[in-house]
Amino acid sequence: MTLPTAALLFLIPVSAPVQTPAPPPSPAIEYSDAYQMRAKVHKVGSFAMLPLAGAEYLLGTSVYDGNTDKKGAHIAVGVGISTLFAVNTVTGVWNLIESRNDPNGRTKRWVHAILMMGADAGFVATFASAPGGLGSIDDRNTHRTLALTSLAVGTAGYLLMLLTK
Repeated sequence: MTLPTAALLFLIPVSAPVQTPAPPPSPAIEYSDAYQMRAKVHKVGSFAMLPLAGAEYLLGTSVYDGNTDKKGAHIAVGVGISTLFAVNTVTGVWNLIESRNDPNGRTKRWVHAILMMGADAGFVATFASAPGGLGSIDDRNTHRTLALTSLAVGTAGYLLMLLTK
């Protein structure tokens, strides 16, 4: 006695769907003590930047408007900002390299790094465009535009890290 073909289909055991195993958890990312120290220096430098940027803006505006008595202070604060940006660039890039394997916040770190390196380049251009003496109005406008643009880009990078966790 033979069973019809359709009946044979009911006799074939149906296997359960194949389940794919869950991916293994990401390994814990350990940061060095040096990373933590650089992060602290970077953060303190970022907070120190705020009063320097405000002072530089006020001094620069005063010099722009013709008050040459404040030119020395404007240059000194500019050197301070340049030094602080150099320190924060070194500590930031070093920590960016150490955190390269950490997927948490990677996009935010890279956007911050790109904005801040853009601000770095802008501040170098600002320094390079500083007019000798009072310079012509075009030189002063270029210097001021570069300075304010660099400050705006740096502020955007700063706020990205400050306001997001």
